[in-house]
Amino acid sequence: MKKAIVIGATGGTGAAVTEELVRRGVPVIAFGRSRSKLEQFAARLGNPSHLSLAVGDAFRTDDVASASEDADVLFHCANVPYHEMETKLIPLGEAVMEAADRRGMQVVVIDGIYPYGRRQANLVTEEHPKRPHTRKGRTRLQFAEMIFNKRWRNARPLIARLPDYYGPTANQASYLGGTLEAIAAGKMAMFIGNMHVPREYVYLPDAANMIVELSLHDHAYGQEWNIPGGGIIAGNDIVRIAREVSGVKKPVLPLGKRSLAALGLFVPVMKEVVEMLYLTTEPLRLSGEKYKRWIGPIKATSFEQGIAETIHALKS
Repeated sequence: MKKAIVIGATGGTGAAVTEELVRRGVPVIAFGRSRSKLEQFAARLGNPSHLSLAVGDAFRTDDVASASEDADVLFHCANVPYHEMETKLIPLGEAVMEAADRRGMQVVVIDGIYPYGRRQANLVTEEHPKRPHTRKGRTRLQFAEMIFNKRWRNARPLIARLPDYYGPTANQASYLGGTLEAIAAGKMAMFIGNMHVPREYVYLPDAANMIVELSLHDHAYGQEWNIPGGGIIAGNDIVRIAREVSGVKKPVLPLGKRSLAALGLFVPVMKEVVEMLYLTTEPLRLSGEKYKRWIGPIKATSFEQGIAETIHALKS
């Protein structure tokens, strides 16, 4: 990799991937819509000389292509809100892929587990049937099919699939982002879904490390790859660890279908979470066997350490 560009560099996964690239000394372009957010992000990283900033609209192919002039690897980390997914996700991906195709770039697309639908195995491999039963799952499957469409003659994509995630750069777009932000701030928090059933979460710095490592292997392109977390944990235990670290024990309220539907009257994205609540009672866990066999070890920070680092980062 000579130079990378990260689309959506100030978002949760984009910031973690950019930080990992900077840590490895890879020249990287951070692409986003807001100059001020990009500058704040660069300042947080210490304004490294091998990090440059590019302001543009990821829905505009020309903006992405222009910013990518010297890059050979593109990390597509931009996303859209839940309530805009059906109308905007694929146009966003097409704009990015068209730009990458013009430049003949390798493309690393970050996506989730929704296309798998309900689990049909204890550990879900990349060969697990994709039978989504939700609107978002079907949209995500169409998105993946678009990424690997044969019309892209010059771009070489791969898809890295993550479970739910948490970490210092996670934001309101992730299930745990708002919960941990509120606990770190000493405020009452909300937890989306069932708090008693253990689920898989990946610590974003671990995910970024594995995603960047994946991008360095030429044989990884043209395939999908599962990026598993460090294990499973119940919401009650996440809250317990976070409260112990923060030193504040304000209430944490679980949000089920009714409460999310009510909140959705004022916050549209909350209404859209309802159809994905099956994952909080029928959790799906990813297998990392393919990654271990072809790329290397799974990086897995303990929940105690990861949650502590997240709370300390949010407090500071």
